[in-house]
Amino acid sequence: MNYHFTAEPKEASEHTKRAHAALRSYLDFEDKEDFELAQKGMLLQKESLTIPGNDPRQPVWDLESYGFLKGDCPETVNPSLWRISQLNIIHGLFEVVPGIYQVRGYDISYITFIKGQRGWICMDPITSMETARAAKDLLEEHFGSCEITAVLYTHGHNDHFAGAKGIIREEDVSSGRIKIYAPEHFLETAVIENVYAGQAMGRRAMYVYGSFLPRSPKGNVGNGIGMTSPLGTSSLIAPTNSIAEDQTVMIDGVEFQFIMAPGTEAPAEFMFYLPQFKALCTAELTNASLHNIYTIRGAEIRDAKAWAYGIDDLITRFGDRTEVVFMTHHWPRWGNSVCREYLENQRDLYKYLHDQTLNLAKLLFDRCV
Repeated sequence: MNYHFTAEPKEASEHTKRAHAALRSYLDFEDKEDFELAQKGMLLQKESLTIPGNDPRQPVWDLESYGFLKGDCPETVNPSLWRISQLNIIHGLFEVVPGIYQVRGYDISYITFIKGQRGWICMDPITSMETARAAKDLLEEHFGSCEITAVLYTHGHNDHFAGAKGIIREEDVSSGRIKIYAPEHFLETAVIENVYAGQAMGRRAMYVYGSFLPRSPKGNVGNGIGMTSPLGTSSLIAPTNSIAEDQTVMIDGVEFQFIMAPGTEAPAEFMFYLPQFKALCTAELTNASLHNIYTIRGAEIRDAKAWAYGIDDLITRFGDRTEVVFMTHHWPRWGNSVCREYLENQRDLYKYLHDQTLNLAKLLFDRCV
């Protein structure tokens, strides 16, 4: 059979139309609970969101180009992708609970600010200096001047640390005024993935995330965990404090109970519980979808079993005293029973994937012998 490939976008094939129609009939797209959760706690929102860069012809971040998502899902797009993209373009400053705030929709991931005694603790300063700076500007537009006293990197993927120099100065870290906390082996794993393999993975990521595709129902409509990667300036400031084991650390007057999760979503990763807020941060071990196990861009293959056990550990240790779960992609969950159900469902996703992969591999082997 001869196939003719062209760069021009096409209409949906009959096979694609049937597949998308089957999904629409199977899932309940009338359920709007996630839209309510994604907008809960909004404090401030810009009317439009375009973040400029050095090239006036190419903004670093442009949510306005996704305006077409306000319409109904066309036949060219998977209905679930269309729905979650509609959720991901909801942007602004949000209150998770009093004292914990997130800026969402300014990058592929979220930046979180936690109020301390002297200033603000920033978790995961997103992908670029420009988007991180714009997010902090939004925080300050609402709260006034916000001094950063500490930064946390939950793991070594660049959408969780590369905007650091957009919100803090390296000399303030060198002087000890600002501390940066990261899991043990963070710097090693960040260099392996973003420097040693960075050029190859960066090029592959352009294809994975469709960064340069035109924004349209036949082009870039988002990638599930966010819209796309920003085109801004990356940076890295080395951590000053390494978290090597489960432990409790006081950071600017806030108690952090760290939970290590190496070899799960990232080779080095931590989560944490904040007893003051009854809040659990799952980093990137949970979100509103099934995450990658094998990443097309080339990051290390994840251990689905360890991932499931990492979430189960959270349920065992903090499930009965958690009133809000927040993460680095997608919106929080509120209420103890809701949080537990969410964590259990996420745990079961990865355990099922692990178990059924091995089960089917055994069945295949049995047939061959």
